[in-house]
Amino acid sequence: MTPFAVDGIQPALNEIPVFAVDDLVRVASRSPIGHYRVPTYLRGCLGKVVRVIEPAMIDNEEEGYGRNAGNRRHYYRVAFAMTELWPGYGGPANDALEIEIFETWLERV
Repeated sequence: MTPFAVDGIQPALNEIPVFAVDDLVRVASRSPIGHYRVPTYLRGCLGKVVRVIEPAMIDNEEEGYGRNAGNRRHYYRVAFAMTELWPGYGGPANDALEIEIFETWLERV
């Protein structure tokens, strides 16, 4: 059994998290047309995974077009330093934004 098996049930393909807490990630810079769920101001920004959201979920971007076929992946709560998001940010250095982002939008740094 993998360490992610629960009650003897093996996770399906892509249901094992790709990232872990404390991993550094970058939000993809792509600009799709249509149904997407990542704010444009986060694209290309560097963040840190602070939580893996369980269980794995259906890709709602693909589901919006009827292309998902039940594939599941993870959402991750990612923290971004405010200085990463807003150049010239004048608040406290430890200010951060935390947001949940689907796995397909994250790239390993």
